[in-house]
Amino acid sequence: MAEVSSNRLRTALDHLPEGDDSLISGNLKVTRHLPEGVQSKELYSDIIRIAWPSLIELILTQLASMVDLMMVGSIGGEANPTLGAQALTAVGLTTQPKFLLMTAFMAMNTGVTALVARYKGTGDKEKANLVVRQGLLFTFVVTLILSILGVVFARPMIIFMGSTEEHVTVWATQYLQIQMAGFLTMALTSTITASLRGVGDSRSSMVYNMIANVVNVIFNWLLIYGNLGFPEMDVAGASLATVIGQLVAFVISVGLILKGNGFLKLELKKGFMPHKETLSNMLNIGLPAMIEQLLMRAGMIIFAKTVATLGTTAYATHQVCMNIQALSFMTGQAFAVSATTLMGQSLGKRRPDMAQAYCSRTRRIGMICAIVLALIFIFFGGNIVALYNKDSEIIRVGAQILLIMAVLQPLQTSQFIIAGGLRGAGDTRATAVITFITVLLVRPTLAILLVNTFNFGLYGAWIAMAADQLLRSTLVLLRYQSGKWKNIRLKSEKA
Repeated sequence: MAEVSSNRLRTALDHLPEGDDSLISGNLKVTRHLPEGVQSKELYSDIIRIAWPSLIELILTQLASMVDLMMVGSIGGEANPTLGAQALTAVGLTTQPKFLLMTAFMAMNTGVTALVARYKGTGDKEKANLVVRQGLLFTFVVTLILSILGVVFARPMIIFMGSTEEHVTVWATQYLQIQMAGFLTMALTSTITASLRGVGDSRSSMVYNMIANVVNVIFNWLLIYGNLGFPEMDVAGASLATVIGQLVAFVISVGLILKGNGFLKLELKKGFMPHKETLSNMLNIGLPAMIEQLLMRAGMIIFAKTVATLGTTAYATHQVCMNIQALSFMTGQAFAVSATTLMGQSLGKRRPDMAQAYCSRTRRIGMICAIVLALIFIFFGGNIVALYNKDSEIIRVGAQILLIMAVLQPLQTSQFIIAGGLRGAGDTRATAVITFITVLLVRPTLAILLVNTFNFGLYGAWIAMAADQLLRSTLVLLRYQSGKWKNIRLKSEKA
């Protein structure tokens, strides 16, 4: 196996011999023991070493998003909290259209991470770097088209999401159009991040995203309120500040990948011509992930439109709670990065025993973090919601919804980690089917019934979300325990 020159990219897996077919058989229950010479503390060290930069990056990114939304929600001040609620609603209405347009490259990035991790496992630098170039090529072409469509059809998308107030529609349209204008740099940065995570380098993305977040918050202060002579742009200023921060992250990430990290290096002289086998492998993993994301977005759009019928105050409360929930996602997503990377590398080396060992230990760490977050939501929920808006109804209802969120934490975190591991193994078709059942069928159907038929209001929507999380967590766990992910092969491995 090729030697990796950067010490920070090495794991306990690098000290083991390549596996054989005898390891890829039987069910998971017979592979609990660690391979000879491997200690549990080494695995925990690998998991934390990859996860902690991702965790810091994700938390700081979400904190910047929360500060962003708090600044937006403060428009109008305490004297006119209704104006802040309208601003929160405007930003909230853009969320699902933006994520829908992000589906293509987000899904392909799943393939990029999984393939780079596999080739890192085999020590094949050439193929890993080919994946990076093909990923950037795909992202550039697809995102350029989507960004144009996003700018042109921003207003119809906002109206489709349920906006009924012209003032809110104008703000939301401006916000979305600015986001779409800066779509390309954000997308290309995410592909570079996905590549780096495939080799276990989560520190680099932590650095450039931290810098981008600081830039974002500074320009929020300048552009939302018109400080230091900058124009007072309100909601549009928040969107432009985000785009400026994303541009900074893009410039830094390109510089890093051009310089190289010991395993990955973007060599422009090798070109970006399409490579059939690499794109085929990426699509084989990415298309099911894309279908999963499309199904999720469709379900989330139906869900969001259902909530929008409850009025501006209810939707503003929902948007605040969703923003807080996104922070709670961060621990699960950070440790999912470890699961994706380490399971992908383990299977690249034909060591499903190590893949399982990494996944089980990642879940244990994630569970501890989930319990801590649940306690924070239980005891400080109202205080957190009040940071966004001073409307007493938003604070009261939001605090109660955070109690539901607290119960979901252990399920949510475990689900993120196991699903991340399955994606690292290339088992994206199963997760797509599970998403179809839960997010597209269960969540919106229950939300419509509980909100419109049984008049549970916003509580009904969140009860529907809890049911979705419970079922999805169960199905993801059953898929993992089946062990079918151990037999997934790339085309080049089958030859």
